[in-house]
Amino acid sequence: MTVRIEADLLIPGRGDPIERGTAVLDSGKITYAGPSDSAPDTPDADVTVVAVVMPGLWECHAHFVGLAEPNLEKFVTEPPARLAARAVGDLHRTLMGGVTSAREMGGIGLDIQPAIAAGQVSGPTVYGAGKILSTTGGHADIHSVPLDALHTLDHLGELCDGVPEVTRAVRLQLRRNAKVIKVCASGGVMSEVDHPIHQQYSHEELVAIVEEATRAERYVGAHCHGLPGIMAALRAGVMTIEHGSYMDEAAADIMIEQGTIYVPTRFVIDILLQSEDTLPRYAYLKGQMVADHQANAMKIAIARGVKIAMGTDIFISGDLYGQNSLEIKLLQDAGMTALEAIEAATANGPDTLGPQAPLSGQLKEGYDADVIAIDFNPLEDNSGWGDPDRVTHVWQFGNSVKAPA
Repeated sequence: MTVRIEADLLIPGRGDPIERGTAVLDSGKITYAGPSDSAPDTPDADVTVVAVVMPGLWECHAHFVGLAEPNLEKFVTEPPARLAARAVGDLHRTLMGGVTSAREMGGIGLDIQPAIAAGQVSGPTVYGAGKILSTTGGHADIHSVPLDALHTLDHLGELCDGVPEVTRAVRLQLRRNAKVIKVCASGGVMSEVDHPIHQQYSHEELVAIVEEATRAERYVGAHCHGLPGIMAALRAGVMTIEHGSYMDEAAADIMIEQGTIYVPTRFVIDILLQSEDTLPRYAYLKGQMVADHQANAMKIAIARGVKIAMGTDIFISGDLYGQNSLEIKLLQDAGMTALEAIEAATANGPDTLGPQAPLSGQLKEGYDADVIAIDFNPLEDNSGWGDPDRVTHVWQFGNSVKAPA
């Protein structure tokens, strides 16, 4: 069926907005997006009139893990079926919030994606990393679990040390059809023992990870808070920096020179700072430690002109999923214009996948017909971001999956 969307405002994702715009969807693709007075005749189309039409959002740092509380130990102590059941609900909420594509940087979404593609589960298209590559004792290790026991359990991290092991770890994710490789180049907040500033993995190990991924045409995304890890990841050729809390001007300039993309994930930092009563004490204290640095890093990156893609790092199951678009407002708070923040949340998203990227994230002929409508003008008022109810319509590959009752 041909779908024709008539809008007061059409925001293409990259480029200037169009007043009184039309988008035409057919056979899962966009066949026209532009001024209404130049649109082709579509006499048999299903016509929908909306306030604002734009590309579906790209969530570039997703986790679908089904954790009911912010404690990674639960990932190995709760039944996998229970985690998956929660994750299915989170996937649906994410889609209803306007996210039609998700780059999952560790989680079980990679395993659920075939069911999404078959129409058995409602959710964004997931481009998953599979397991997170981590040093023993690193950010994706679960430090409270004895190591011998941990090796017998399925969990978020792929613990690997030395060039042979990290090479095999990449290959194991590729075997699962991972579309991106995730590595922890520094310590983190939600892990118990490691320090967010400390570098994890040697230069030789990071280079081996990047080279193995590159042979399979995959980008590597690096979890980095501390500057040593950021610089090590950049020297190794990593293509996306996640969090980047201690980024400075020199690192930002290298990112621009190398074409590296930054995914700040301010959303999760703000949530952690509001969660003292539910977080493990160590995680709350580390969240406090990195928060101001991370806010400054965002401002540096935006001021210098680093390419940015939207990501939230949401990992606590429930209503936070669906609020992903709040990150657009947070990017504006850090210095982006409204259009720049929308581009970070749409057109820039596929770029984080490199050769694996689909034609997506823009209202452009030939691109995937992943499209949303919202009931507010985000160029004038960004207060609607973060509220899934302000997303009035969602089309996924041209099919309506959300519309007013």
